[in-house]
Amino acid sequence: MINALIAYSQGQGSETLRRKRQSRFWYWITRFASWIYSKRVFKCHTLRNEIKGKKGPFVIIANHEAQLDFVNLIGATRRRMRFVVSESFYSSIPVKRIMTRLKVIPKQQFQTTVTDIKRMKEAIDRGKILVIYPAGLNSEDGASTPIPDATYKFLKWIGTDIYVARTTGAYMVAPKWSKIKRPGKTTIDIYKLFDKEEISQLDEHDIRERAREALIFDEYREQEKLLIKRKHASNVEGLENVLYACPFCKSEFTIKTKGNKIWCTECGFAHEADEYGFLHNVGTTPNEIRYVTDWSKMIFEDIKCRLETHPDRALSSEASIHMIDYDKHKFHEIAKGSVTLDKDEIKIGIRCGSTLDDIVVPISHFASLPFRPGKFFEVQKGPDIYRLIPENVAMCAKFVYTVEAFYELNSQIAKRSVH
Repeated sequence: MINALIAYSQGQGSETLRRKRQSRFWYWITRFASWIYSKRVFKCHTLRNEIKGKKGPFVIIANHEAQLDFVNLIGATRRRMRFVVSESFYSSIPVKRIMTRLKVIPKQQFQTTVTDIKRMKEAIDRGKILVIYPAGLNSEDGASTPIPDATYKFLKWIGTDIYVARTTGAYMVAPKWSKIKRPGKTTIDIYKLFDKEEISQLDEHDIRERAREALIFDEYREQEKLLIKRKHASNVEGLENVLYACPFCKSEFTIKTKGNKIWCTECGFAHEADEYGFLHNVGTTPNEIRYVTDWSKMIFEDIKCRLETHPDRALSSEASIHMIDYDKHKFHEIAKGSVTLDKDEIKIGIRCGSTLDDIVVPISHFASLPFRPGKFFEVQKGPDIYRLIPENVAMCAKFVYTVEAFYELNSQIAKRSVH
């Protein structure tokens, strides 16, 4: 990202950005629909709102608990905001034309081009509000996902006030792994984190520490304080696609769910969820794992420990490979092949007849990978986005956790140190 900043400041980059105005009509339609959804599903309450009535340009950084977090933020001011979204999301949904009229800013995930920088800087230079979700991905387990280090360089470079919009409870309403919504109270707290004069004097370490403190979360520990009951909160179906390994016998892909019960088919491990979303031991193994975040962290730490001992370990799977059909705004299968991950790269093997053509993507700057538990994960190389569906779809989470473990080992950025 820093190279992109330098290139931008030197006037490089050939794309001329479109100057079409943001559609007032479509923005207010979106804002009204978001208000209804926020009140009925997220039941959102505002704790502080320091951007109300605020004039001039500024950046809002927000934590990312659920896919539709933006519905709780968009109504915080009457001014129109410019949201930064992933290129994959922007290009693969049927309402892309509306998104274009809203002037959302599509951006490559965990990669920042000169064009991305120009679009974001243009919004600030024109006196707009820029909204960024630094983690890039909504939480799969109730804990915050990694924030790339380049984010903090950007916040210092952009040269404006920085606000935080911190949401609590949204993950509990709409877990990434579940098909079921669990309406219940959420809160949003919007406050100034840095003013532009202050941040210009801070070093990157200080910016990182304060921003991370504002953005990291563990929803299950927050729920322990709040104890909010939600309809369907005890339903754990789909959670096996995140918690794919048994915490007792360490077997992989042996976790099953039904209703409020989650268990391992290889040993006596079994838990049940209550109306708060907490887990309780009902099996024959001795230990209880109350929080999903603790179980997830155990899986992650086990992967990390193995990689520390055997850094050349690779993870492979046969996979179906999909790419975006830009005319139809959806992904479609282009080939069968394979995917292999090691400490340096992801290799996508596309099978063409009897030959296998490799696409190699370096992962040094990947803090994580976009994915949907039990469905797919995505890898982007330049403008090309590859959606990969492994033979065993439960492996999606393992690929993601492995990338995050490599990133943490290489950068010494702790992903799951949130309590």
